[in-house]
Amino acid sequence: MNASGRRDRSGSWAAVYLETAPCVVGVKVLDEGTGRLCLTQNVRIDPSSLSFNMWKEIPVPFFLSVYFFDVINPSAILLGEKPQVRERGPYVYREFRHKDNITFNDNDTVSFLEHRSFQFQPDRSRGLESDYIVMPNILVLGAAMMMENKPMSMKLVMTLAFSTLGERAFMNRTVGEILWGYEDPLVHLVNKYFPDMLPFKGKFGLFAELNNSDSGLFTVFTGVKDFNRIHLVDKWNGLSKVTYWHSDQCNMINGTSGQMWAPFMTPETSLEFYSPEACRSMNLIYKEAGTFEGIPTYRFVAPSTLFANGSVYPPNEGFCPCRESGIQNISTCRFNAPLFLSHPHFYNADPTLAEAVLGLHPNPEEHSLFLDIHPVTGIPMNCSVKLQLSLYIKAVKGIGQTGKIEPVVLPLMWFEESGAMEGQPLQTFYTQLVLVPNVLHYAQYVLLGLGCFLLLIPILHQIRSQGPRDVRSQPSVAAEPSRLPSPYTPLLQDSLGGQPTGPKARVPPRLPHACPHTAHPRHASTRQCTGVCGHTQGWSQG
Repeated sequence: MNASGRRDRSGSWAAVYLETAPCVVGVKVLDEGTGRLCLTQNVRIDPSSLSFNMWKEIPVPFFLSVYFFDVINPSAILLGEKPQVRERGPYVYREFRHKDNITFNDNDTVSFLEHRSFQFQPDRSRGLESDYIVMPNILVLGAAMMMENKPMSMKLVMTLAFSTLGERAFMNRTVGEILWGYEDPLVHLVNKYFPDMLPFKGKFGLFAELNNSDSGLFTVFTGVKDFNRIHLVDKWNGLSKVTYWHSDQCNMINGTSGQMWAPFMTPETSLEFYSPEACRSMNLIYKEAGTFEGIPTYRFVAPSTLFANGSVYPPNEGFCPCRESGIQNISTCRFNAPLFLSHPHFYNADPTLAEAVLGLHPNPEEHSLFLDIHPVTGIPMNCSVKLQLSLYIKAVKGIGQTGKIEPVVLPLMWFEESGAMEGQPLQTFYTQLVLVPNVLHYAQYVLLGLGCFLLLIPILHQIRSQGPRDVRSQPSVAAEPSRLPSPYTPLLQDSLGGQPTGPKARVPPRLPHACPHTAHPRHASTRQCTGVCGHTQGWSQG
């Protein structure tokens, strides 16, 4: 995979985010119903949806970081002393994924194979693949545990075979051999005389089956007909449940395939997914809201009961036979070898497990797993899944290679599968799905205030223009036209100055409230008329 190919894919993811941005804006700012409908149409698994290419090839770069527990005192362990280990690593690999054989079915599901390959990253690693690590020989110690209850004669034959082939309880091999496989004469011998005993042929390595392979045939719901079931697993390798465990609940295949989830999450939402490597479904719970590079997220973490034994958490009884709480026996899905899965350094497990091995220091900051999900779209922003693989070892009477080993769950390695959105997809995601909605959110109030201000301008103008006109247009009492004589309004026949009352000298009639002291009736005021002139009877002639 070249750099130019990555740039091209980043551009395509940017286009997807750009085109789905109006949906998120609609959910946050405009019409929630319209936004939800728009988003549901674009996140479903359908070649016509905008997010189909993102589902087909996840834009988040994934890395596999491996830490080994280098055994410091292998000879002392064979004499019955407490094991002492030191952590080595990380040895980091870039993980490439792409879906193939995509087939849409008639029942609203799609089937696919997801191919994986790993490429070592020296610049991110603390060491090389050529580094040597001392660790338990899983083939020898695992076979010894499987022979514990067999007849003594068979044990002696196995001891002889181990000695002939040069097999020991501990081995010193390179990182590359331990992970991706090495030739072992014991494997060839077992496959020759017991061809169905081991699930692998040729090289044996802890991750040999992961590189350049697929995780099985997944069939998941597309969400086209029933959006409530989007991304949920219908079947894995044609099975609706597995047969590794001892209860129907533990054998159920629940949740998604572990890459994308349904949108519109709430704090009550849980993240459930099926892990072929762990041979079981896992359920993560909401912890807190946060942000990743400015993008709002929900953080989901593992509950304390994830690897609890049946006595602590009864629903996990189906995963037994169990040992101390905090580790899960996966021997039934790993060729019956006594392997256990847990959090790194036995974090969140029974303290006696970490106390039995020198060099372990469990803490939540370094050894807990989490997933940060954008709640509106269901897209992972940042994730870190950390798991540890351990081997239960002890002395088996009749098999000399086991010496006097005290029973102990000895850690082999722990690994972190992590991924975070970065580069152009992250920048476009933030701009279109965070920055733009926030700008539009506050723009609502700015536009609302501006609209109110613009509405006030004509109202104020109308008030200012009508106010003086109303005052001028109100008729003054002194300016009213002369009324016809009536018995209630006597006419003044003579002037105040005693002028003759002949026809030509008659003074025009006045209203009784007219003020004689004003130069013009229009300039009269009520106070002048009442305070200066008194009342009408004071206007009598002579």
